[in-house]
Amino acid sequence: MKNDIKEVLFSEQDINKRIKELGMQISKDYEGKFPLLVCILRGAFMFLADLVRKIDIPMSVDFMAISSYGGKTDSTGQVKILKDLDTSIKNRHVLIVEDIVDTGLTMDAVTRLLSTRKPASLRIASLLDKEERRLLPIKVDYYGFKVPNEFVVGYGLDYEERYRNLPFIGILKEKIYRKE
Repeated sequence: MKNDIKEVLFSEQDINKRIKELGMQISKDYEGKFPLLVCILRGAFMFLADLVRKIDIPMSVDFMAISSYGGKTDSTGQVKILKDLDTSIKNRHVLIVEDIVDTGLTMDAVTRLLSTRKPASLRIASLLDKEERRLLPIKVDYYGFKVPNEFVVGYGLDYEERYRNLPFIGILKEKIYRKE
């Protein structure tokens, strides 16, 4: 798998350090609020697991599974809910935990849906923010790293269900996903 990586952008140590900082900031910002962290499966599971261990206030967790890529490398913009929340978010402080926000199409659909459920607040924490690809003005409230317009994998992010288990985030070689 490592031979398929063009360049490592963020090492395991970089990621751990940044997640610790995010956990401290989230703990401070949500002090006394009992937030609900909503993990967007599957890509964000590693980020969530490490992030919750760095948050030192009471909180709870729920999961949503969403499909917007359909096995492709670009979001289709058509968001399909594969698994919805088990918890009511009415009057809750909700923090969506995502692996990467790029075009904003998926996050726009998710935030619009969750907003209809009347949360007390709704924010986004994303490990990666690929701002230069943004098509919609989605605000990422907490982000780990800004990333260039490259196809990145590792630490939960995949290509065709591969590479999630890499402990770092790297750029996938184009020849892997541009099968001609």
